[in-house]
Amino acid sequence: MPVEKPLIYLVLGAAGSGRREILVDLIAGGLETTDVPFVLLPAAEPSVDDDARLPNPQRWSLVEGFMVAPAPGGATHVFVVTDGRANPMDQIEAFKAWLETTGGELARVLLVVNCQLAEKTPPLLPWFEACAHFADVLLLNRREGVANKWLSDFQNRFKDQYYPFLIEFVKAGRVKNPVLVLDPLARRMSHVFDEDQEWVVTSDEEGETEDDIAEGDEEVEVTQEVDPYLDRDAANRRKKIL
Repeated sequence: MPVEKPLIYLVLGAAGSGRREILVDLIAGGLETTDVPFVLLPAAEPSVDDDARLPNPQRWSLVEGFMVAPAPGGATHVFVVTDGRANPMDQIEAFKAWLETTGGELARVLLVVNCQLAEKTPPLLPWFEACAHFADVLLLNRREGVANKWLSDFQNRFKDQYYPFLIEFVKAGRVKNPVLVLDPLARRMSHVFDEDQEWVVTSDEEGETEDDIAEGDEEVEVTQEVDPYLDRDAANRRKKIL
């Protein structure tokens, strides 16, 4: 029976964070035997041992801002692993455009955090925060030797800002409940993937509220809300630079 709307997952994280190993566990423990998984790995990243444990992995690449990838065919679940050494915002932008061509439905965005790397490299925090903005699930991996205080502070940074995503611990490449992680319930801060995105009403008059604009006769502009991490200036440069 043909699949009308495959569930598509985007997997963010730095190179070497264990994303492939975790995917093996999620596919084995979170899918039914009748499901057909399809995995897309970044062409720019070298192969690792765990690739052989994935079901027929294919490669995708970023070409002039566009995501070029094999068609998922009759897959029921598609997992797209990003290039952990490239700008995640460029890839998210390209992934969104590609997603619209597949006829699939975004299930969840997973962020795998290499806690050892994050603890030892504080300048990377804005990078992780940017990825967390789009994530439905935060998977804390590579925790061996990481201070408990750092783990607590890292989680509280997002809890204090009321991030709705799930936070799960990874142990030996496995999560406690793969089905829960793959549950296609949106828990992300970003609305960039929402079908009904918010619209913004703007006016040239400073200090005017939307009620003021609605009551007036002046021309106003109604535009779709732009995600702060994807917003660009007049020179087409990102306003938030990682």
